[in-house]
Amino acid sequence: MDAAGQPDEGAQPGRTRALRFAAFGGPEVLETLDLPAPRPGPEEALVRVEAGSINPSDVKNVAGRMRQTVPPRTPGRDFAGSVVAGPAGWIGAEVWGTGGDIGYTRDGTHARHVAIPAAALRRKPARLSFAEAGAVGVNYVTAWLGLHEAAALQPGETVLVFGATGGVGGAVAALARWHGARVVACGRGPLPPGSVAAQVGAEALDLTTTADLPAALSAMTGGKGFDVVYDTVGTPALFAAGIGALGFRGRYVAIAGSVGEAVSLELIPFYRKEARLLGVDSLKRGVVACAEVMERLAPGFEGGALPAPAIAEAYPLDAARDAYAAVAAGTRGRVILTMG
Repeated sequence: MDAAGQPDEGAQPGRTRALRFAAFGGPEVLETLDLPAPRPGPEEALVRVEAGSINPSDVKNVAGRMRQTVPPRTPGRDFAGSVVAGPAGWIGAEVWGTGGDIGYTRDGTHARHVAIPAAALRRKPARLSFAEAGAVGVNYVTAWLGLHEAAALQPGETVLVFGATGGVGGAVAALARWHGARVVACGRGPLPPGSVAAQVGAEALDLTTTADLPAALSAMTGGKGFDVVYDTVGTPALFAAGIGALGFRGRYVAIAGSVGEAVSLELIPFYRKEARLLGVDSLKRGVVACAEVMERLAPGFEGGALPAPAIAEAYPLDAARDAYAAVAAGTRGRVILTMG
């Protein structure tokens, strides 16, 4: 309580460090600046960010591929840290989150402080470090939206994941296993032992040693087909194989593709299966909507059923250009910015 007997709303810092870009381009347009700290509004909170991952979408955002973004802007979607100003009951709480608005239509998390709606505050699982928690957001939220909101996955169903060694693909495998599904993880090469998909016991299918992919997929389900195909890659060849691998009332979830690249779909077998093609874009969910998903994910991390993402590299905020360049080059595993 303060001297007037009112709830203590925390200490508002005067200055902060933040990553900024004033024009679109490659990592070279990024600058780490000393700026006035964000001042949260009456329905907001200020989070001192400890760590946040860099997603491929963050790199695309800086490059100007997100039409909703107007510079100057601080990028960054994922975060983990502590509340320093806002509702009294949250001061000092360790929190985590992500959002399709922060970093795009509002300043993001690649900064020492970020202001977010108080309704988006969710407590970080104690089992996760700040770096681990700051790497969860986009990957696991996207996986959840595809599996549960779009495809309505049920226990006992079969799930095929294209791109299972990637961030979202690994999260799909983990969430599907957590909810009682059988998972086939498809990628180029064997599953790395430390990958999320390997940790949860997904069955591996190596594209580099599979001569006839449709036949191999059919054999894995005894000809029945998969209930859900989750495509994180978005190439025409995998799309054709995945659509063909769907079983009766199967659901195909697509989250990726290349600009101008078309796929073909033979309609007669598709509608006779009563199959569904579902697109998912996590950027359409703001930080408050994503917080609801993070709350549902928390028990899986607390109980150990959901593995923390594999962190490949960690960079200090002042080395953000190098960190963004690493993500742009395709580093396997999560790349983290630490803000201390």
